[in-house]
Amino acid sequence: MRIVVTGATGNVGTSVVAALGADDRVDRIDGLARRAPDLVLPKTRWIAADVTSADLTGLFRGADAVIHLAWLIQPARRIERLEHVNVGGTRRVLEAVVAAGVPALVYASSVGAYGPGPKEPVDESWPTTGIDSNYYSRQKAVVEGMLDDLEAAHPRLRVVRLRKALVFKREAASGIARLFTGTGPWLRLARPGRIPFLPAHPRLIVQAVHSLDAGEAYRLAALQTVRGAFNIAGTPILDRDTLAHTLSARPVRVSARVLRSAVGAAWRLRLQPTHPSWVDLGLGVPLMDTARARGVLGWFPRFTAVEALLELLDGLRLGDGIATPPLRPAGGRLIEPRPVEPAPSLPPSTALNATGDPALR
Repeated sequence: MRIVVTGATGNVGTSVVAALGADDRVDRIDGLARRAPDLVLPKTRWIAADVTSADLTGLFRGADAVIHLAWLIQPARRIERLEHVNVGGTRRVLEAVVAAGVPALVYASSVGAYGPGPKEPVDESWPTTGIDSNYYSRQKAVVEGMLDDLEAAHPRLRVVRLRKALVFKREAASGIARLFTGTGPWLRLARPGRIPFLPAHPRLIVQAVHSLDAGEAYRLAALQTVRGAFNIAGTPILDRDTLAHTLSARPVRVSARVLRSAVGAAWRLRLQPTHPSWVDLGLGVPLMDTARARGVLGWFPRFTAVEALLELLDGLRLGDGIATPPLRPAGGRLIEPRPVEPAPSLPPSTALNATGDPALR
């Protein structure tokens, strides 16, 4: 089998390539990225290709599946640039999948595609209307609509959407810092016991998944005959008590207004790169029920959400990264990607796997 992965050099992309490379049924992986890395991974051919301009039809022709991960989160001050890549680039990917006759598309959606909801688990039927104030969420919601249209126009094309929680791993720490936290001296505090207090709000409850577990979910989605949407998140839920215990930090109640104002002030002063609308996203989206991923996809995370968070904190403190352009450390440690164990053989697909569940697309 030949699998094409767009956005293959980022946090999730490197884990997807590693998971596919460990599967005996995969013969070749074409890893597409704007800048090809020096990193050597099994069965992988790196191709410098921008989804907004490359001949995607030619690159996709003959592939057994395309996994579309390419997405920009920064620069948040250039929304039109993000729209061009995230929405315009995705449109070109969808058109090329159809033109090249690729039988399967696996798309990197997100919890951010969901509209406002309860801080209790919801399934994949929850509306994907996004959080309007946040550009990332709006664009994810637009692409969900594009996929609805694609499935209606091409019912034989197998489309899978993985709606992921926050994705962490040590190897991605430098890249995550550039996207969200900034690279200031405060990263030395990124360890339990060094963070003095934890901002607490009743809706400041999130989910996370280890990047290697996310990579495994993409492998399963690409190689089985499943279709539709799947929520992907680890356990436990990262609520106030879990975070306070994990970080040995004292919870301090803050209002949404104060939290957004603080993030906004730091963003305007360019102390950190996170736009204040990400507070709206974190407070607004629901929690996700992963029962369908476990029961239909056969996905079970190997790491807890706490383990993934602690890995990230260690990586942030030490400036860890790997040798791809999005993840390469500026002044920290260049580490080797960890090896991935070969995955067990997948069981024969059930009738549900083969047909999908229209109610949950």
